[in-house]
Amino acid sequence: MNKAIKIGAIVLAIGVCIIIGLAPIGPMPGIFIGGTETSVPDNWENAADIGEIQLKVAGTIPRVVIIWVIDYNDDLYVVGSQKSGWVKMLGDGGDVQMRLEEKTYNLSAERITTAWEPVVTAYADKYRPEYPDIVNSFPPVEEADGIFGVFKLSK
Repeated sequence: MNKAIKIGAIVLAIGVCIIIGLAPIGPMPGIFIGGTETSVPDNWENAADIGEIQLKVAGTIPRVVIIWVIDYNDDLYVVGSQKSGWVKMLGDGGDVQMRLEEKTYNLSAERITTAWEPVVTAYADKYRPEYPDIVNSFPPVEEADGIFGVFKLSK
């Protein structure tokens, strides 16, 4: 009986590890995004209230991350460190999936290389009240050239 319990515990532990490895949890990326595929709306009503999304970047092994998003001038943007795996995978842009609550949208991410400063400033302003330690660790925008990857999300 003890042997059966040990085998069961090992199988359960392996199953939990697989599930954790496939779904993003906190800062750990996953592979599957889930949700119900939904048509992209003409506008993102209440986008200012969106705190986090899941973003899936395609690749040999796709990467799904939980990330902050900013609505700036009626467009959605995501910002990440140039050292981040998802930013490196996305490069200059490409197809992505975004999960917002239980809906998943097929989008295109375009890297913004000019006039990105107002987006990063709005991003920091949005999240500073709730996450002051994280946002205050960002470099000043004037010194951040080449540090952030800024991507516009669109149909």
